[in-house]
Amino acid sequence: MRLTAEQIQAILDSVHDIAGSCAKVRVFGSRLQDDARGGDLDLLVELPEAVEHPARLSARLSARISRSMHGRSVDIVLLAPNLRRLPIHDIALREGRLL
Repeated sequence: MRLTAEQIQAILDSVHDIAGSCAKVRVFGSRLQDDARGGDLDLLVELPEAVEHPARLSARLSARISRSMHGRSVDIVLLAPNLRRLPIHDIALREGRLL
């Protein structure tokens, strides 16, 4: 996985500050490929409770994590009981790595 310990901690700190300490984070996509270069950061944020404003939450998480990653593009996929589950969720759960 192409993330440093410091980057992982910054991601977890950001998610827990914004979404709560019960949120789980999985990285998926190209960042899991050690031989790849560049690319955005794809994160699945799993929440145990309903999310009232998912677009706002996703945007806040993306912006904060992007800043901590020196402007790297960050894509956030939310998984919560009140949100529709899509194929991307299954891919992220199956292939992603829990931080």
